[in-house]
Amino acid sequence: MKELLLQLLIYAYASVGVIAIIAYWPTIKDLYHHKKQSANVTSYLLWTFTTAIAFLYSLFILPDLLFRIVSGLSFVSCALVLFLCVRLKK
Repeated sequence: MKELLLQLLIYAYASVGVIAIIAYWPTIKDLYHHKKQSANVTSYLLWTFTTAIAFLYSLFILPDLLFRIVSGLSFVSCALVLFLCVRLKK
């Protein structure tokens, strides 16, 4: 029973990266295609910084491939939104 719960937790955590990409997509679409400022730059600056720290932690401290993938996807998504926000403001 314990092994089954651990496997379910692993699959649920893996889906977090996919769900994050899906959740970021409307904002990315607004910024890239519609040129509509739909994201708070300060929030995404903070989120990009914190996800960068988590991703670096996963690369250099924690030997967990799944965490590296999920934290990497979160970092790339936040950084992309931040980049598009800053580019749109110029």
